[in-house]
Amino acid sequence: MAGTVTLWSDEEDGTPVSEIGWMVLPEYQGRGLAKAAVRRVLDAAAQDGRWGEVHANPGVTNGPSNGICRALGFRLLGERDLGFAGRVLRVNHWVVVPGEHLGSSTE
Repeated sequence: MAGTVTLWSDEEDGTPVSEIGWMVLPEYQGRGLAKAAVRRVLDAAAQDGRWGEVHANPGVTNGPSNGICRALGFRLLGERDLGFAGRVLRVNHWVVVPGEHLGSSTE
């Protein structure tokens, strides 16, 4: 296993949202695995049809994850503070509708 990609239902300000997140172990980073895996999950979500808009929240300094969002057709909504595990993280807030993303599956 090289890492994980997860799509889950959450709630934000009382509104249901779908969110995606990923992690790749350091020895597998830089090979395009995360981008390909995120693309596959978004393709599966499009086929499933129940997820609606999918949000991603990579840290503002996480260039590779922000690059994945950009390459796969996510739309940047802006920066925001997000509470996670008892601390506040500064993140870029991205959104995409599965099936409407435009990025290729190669790096």
